[in-house]
Amino acid sequence: MAADVVVDINNSDDIVAARRAGHQLALDLGFSLTDVTMVATAISEVARNITSYAGRGTVHLWVDDRDGRKALVVRAEDDGPGIADIERALEDGYSTGRGLGLGLPGARRLMDRLVVDSTLGHGTVIEMWKWVPARA
Repeated sequence: MAADVVVDINNSDDIVAARRAGHQLALDLGFSLTDVTMVATAISEVARNITSYAGRGTVHLWVDDRDGRKALVVRAEDDGPGIADIERALEDGYSTGRGLGLGLPGARRLMDRLVVDSTLGHGTVIEMWKWVPARA
């Protein structure tokens, strides 16, 4: 199984690379095809936010314990402008850009947990995870 994976996000090709890495790791961990797709889609959403709002950042994937269970963890980090109102950013339809406002709320629905830490002028860290299936 793959160890930690870090994908630098600078353009749309990198979004695809991060999505592929998450897809493969989820497959390796024994996720259902539906869950594999959900993980890959959530990664696409947070990686796209990096290119749209910060310009560049990283997506880091690994397996770790969360709340006493094994989870596939995705951490997206950037040094962009930060999110002024995290609660609003997690609402469907809210966007400060030209998007549909589905990125963060969509990612939150696709994963088992999503946590946002952001400081204006200093960037954003989004950590989300999906529980690894017990049968894995």
